[in-house]
Amino acid sequence: MAKLGFGRTPIREALRSLANEKLVEVYPRRGMFVSSVDVQNLSALSEIRAVLEIKAAELAAERSTPADHVITKALITEITAIKGDVDMATLIGLDQRIHHHIYQCTHNDFLASALDNYYAHALRIWFLALDRVAGLAEAIIEHRALLEAISSSDSKAAGKAMRDHVEGFETSIRKSL
Repeated sequence: MAKLGFGRTPIREALRSLANEKLVEVYPRRGMFVSSVDVQNLSALSEIRAVLEIKAAELAAERSTPADHVITKALITEITAIKGDVDMATLIGLDQRIHHHIYQCTHNDFLASALDNYYAHALRIWFLALDRVAGLAEAIIEHRALLEAISSSDSKAAGKAMRDHVEGFETSIRKSL
């Protein structure tokens, strides 16, 4: 800890935060360990994400500001530029930025925080199956319809596009495992 310049308190608080997010498990008198990726949690995670992500997409369509629309259009441009073989890291990074942007467009910090947490869990499951999931680029490209619906303030279309996306994620993961 001394080499890194951190004291015990910030590290303890960071680990507590990770434990609250179920990313580490605490075993009294034994320590803390990174929690395992449990595919059994996929159904529970998909249930909550379906409700919250759809609501977030609808709210983003209703509440996004002109400044939000500038970012939305830039993300649409990035999606449009996807051609041929794109490396996984680039696609996952784009997916993260898209979802985070949608959460921010809700202008609801509580919803954005909860969804960031659930997205982190979904990402862990995605990484588990990444080498067996086909069509990652197509999954990212389908965000275009979602972002266009948000940009045009069409909450119904945004909700439907997000529902299709979340359900497609679960289906792809289940097929690969």
